[in-house]
Amino acid sequence: MFRPGAAAGRRLIKVILADDHTVVRAGLRALLEKESDLVIVGEAGSGSEAVTLAKATRPHVVLMDLAMPGSGGIEATRRIVALGLGTKVLVLTALPQETQLCDALEAGASGFMRKIAPIDDLTRAIHTVVEDRLFLDEDAARLVVLQRYRRVGELDDERVAADRLSARERQVLGLLALGYSSREIARRLALSPRTVDEHRARLKDRLGLSQRPELVRFALRTGLLAEPGA
Repeated sequence: MFRPGAAAGRRLIKVILADDHTVVRAGLRALLEKESDLVIVGEAGSGSEAVTLAKATRPHVVLMDLAMPGSGGIEATRRIVALGLGTKVLVLTALPQETQLCDALEAGASGFMRKIAPIDDLTRAIHTVVEDRLFLDEDAARLVVLQRYRRVGELDDERVAADRLSARERQVLGLLALGYSSREIARRLALSPRTVDEHRARLKDRLGLSQRPELVRFALRTGLLAEPGA
């Protein structure tokens, strides 16, 4: 698929807009269609419609509102991720809340930002999640840190498992959850890619986690997502 005027060599990114407010969808469409590498392939007014559209159009990204009729955005996110299409869900919300953030990320969302964000930030977020990276705006990042401190005293199985990891394994896990490759992690932590791969293998053996949504959930619940490179 090619759109006239699209930047040469750039992949066209298919986007679904999921929001129960027609005016919001119209505004997003008008702004995003000005980007040469973005194309809106559908609009949904409910979570179930978003899931149906995702099955039919196989988009790269769904811009997901959380407060929609029916099952809502959280359940829709979970169902879209479970389809295994590689579709990324970027949550757009009016007022970010800690419970929303945690539920969305645990459902498999790849990003979280406010609706009032500038269009440049939104397009940057879309490109970030398409590259299989986690995107959190400043408000969401603060909520992640807050969530870490609120959970730090919980003696659940995940916390115990995290405490058994070495400092380096904790760093590697946090960066994997954010979507960094072995080579990128090696560069950030001054390690060889082979050493990073060895850490990845041990993490999989110890925790039974290999897919990024699983890593995100574990890192979020245990506080490792807050400061992965510290």
